[in-house]
Amino acid sequence: QLVSYVPQDIFLFNASIRENLCWSAPLASEDEIWEMLKIVQLYPLIKQLPNQLDSLVGDRGINLSGGERQMLAMGRALMAKPKLLMLDEPSLGLAPLIIREIFRTVARLREMGVSVLLVEQNARAALQVADYGYVLETGEVSLEGPSKELANDPRVIEAYLGLGGKH
Repeated sequence: QLVSYVPQDIFLFNASIRENLCWSAPLASEDEIWEMLKIVQLYPLIKQLPNQLDSLVGDRGINLSGGERQMLAMGRALMAKPKLLMLDEPSLGLAPLIIREIFRTVARLREMGVSVLLVEQNARAALQVADYGYVLETGEVSLEGPSKELANDPRVIEAYLGLGGKH
């Protein structure tokens, strides 16, 4: 079983979007590349700017937003067709609308049969897409259980979701 990892600090190669995607699947077909662009929601960008697929990412090329960079990093990891995708703080520093898109993508991955190990400080968003959760405090597991139970646990609501978190 293959494991792919997307670190907290997104690292993209100073290469094209195509080359970034194909790094973990060098023999990927055009259809696989386009399908991945749809999965990670970069297809509209490429469709709008068709020459961008082969444009450089980084200082010498196109500038992707933080959300687009995160989605491209996820796409690169997913091109290896992992059974487990590990995501470390995928919403870090991103705008709320982009965070929603990232978590929608995580939910879609689950539907595709990809298991996701998610480390995330945004407890509300994480618990909405998770089956099971662990709450860590000072490096120790303080609570664990099905995500729906954790989302309704008064301790989690007070400490991580805010008093209005239940509604």
